[in-house]
Amino acid sequence: MHASLTFLGSGTSMGVPTLGCTCAVCADARQPDSPNRRTRPSIAINYNQHTVLIDTGPDFHHQAIRENINSVDAVLYTHSHADHILGMDDLRPLSFHRPEGIALYADDETASVIERVFEYTFRTVDRYPTSARVHLHRTSTAAGTAISLFGVDFIRIPVNHGRNTIAGYRFGSAAYLTDMSSIPGESLPLLQGLDILVLDALRREPHPSHSHLEQSIALVEKIAPRRAFFTHISHDLDHATTNAALPAHIRLAHDGLKLEFKIA
Repeated sequence: MHASLTFLGSGTSMGVPTLGCTCAVCADARQPDSPNRRTRPSIAINYNQHTVLIDTGPDFHHQAIRENINSVDAVLYTHSHADHILGMDDLRPLSFHRPEGIALYADDETASVIERVFEYTFRTVDRYPTSARVHLHRTSTAAGTAISLFGVDFIRIPVNHGRNTIAGYRFGSAAYLTDMSSIPGESLPLLQGLDILVLDALRREPHPSHSHLEQSIALVEKIAPRRAFFTHISHDLDHATTNAALPAHIRLAHDGLKLEFKIA
């Protein structure tokens, strides 16, 4: 079974252009269709007439219009930070025509934050009639935990995000590891034989909770996927200049980039 992966957003939590910044990358990002224009990070996976999202950031409404997303079957969440969950409410109109609702999957910590932030969605008394029709499923944090969706296993790949451990996911021959500062040893065997590896690469200088460019390149060489794409990119990295200096099998992602791969 073949699938497509679309980068809904490839930026950091502040987005690019960054508010108040006049650097060259942010200036370029203000131009229409610039690959330096980076909304908050998320992807859509399409296969067999199904659409599965990983995260719904605060730019999801804009991203869904740009990519003509008219239906969502499920959402997997990596962690509870604002740039990964705050677009959940924008699922509302996409859920109205689904009697069964949209399935959301998150570990206990992430699910608890989603329930608190969107309390009006999950309350059972005095519930607003046009709240999102979603069902939140709590998932195990164990490495290798599989969530089966429409004939495909989405496998949890734990990654370190500073002092926290959050979820990356593998699905078929692709893996998506956003917001990671390192990959624990238990996760490495789950990343063998990849066609596509998506990794965090925030900037050039080291960061306490995100991988930086040099480290991400070294991780690609260690894991050895056929192709690698970096995401969660700040205004420190110009798209064209950085790509020109990267090995041929590694590229910066950009908003709207679509990749084809085998998912099952």
